[in-house]
Amino acid sequence: MQPLGEKRNMAKVMVVKYESQADARVCEVGYESQADLCWFEVDYDHQAQGEAMWQFVEYDKLADFKIFRVKYENQADIKICKVKYPEQAGWKTNHKLRGRIGNAGG
Repeated sequence: MQPLGEKRNMAKVMVVKYESQADARVCEVGYESQADLCWFEVDYDHQAQGEAMWQFVEYDKLADFKIFRVKYENQADIKICKVKYPEQAGWKTNHKLRGRIGNAGG
């Protein structure tokens, strides 16, 4: 259980249409070894804990972190890779966004 007043990182992610709306530009890469962050998709908000367990949301007010997808790695702030199992999810590099996913607003 989290202490009162402490905001826990959650990864309720929204894909936005415009780059200016995003907290980060992301490029999906094909292999875990190429990624800064490997992520696992969850179905329920209570499962969206930490920075690598993502639940996708449709509405701005529900999102903890907004991403804009780009085609090329050199356009991205972060390279991501979707994984099949939750145990594979997590940071693979010491990235500048580490600790900020789910805390983008504050």
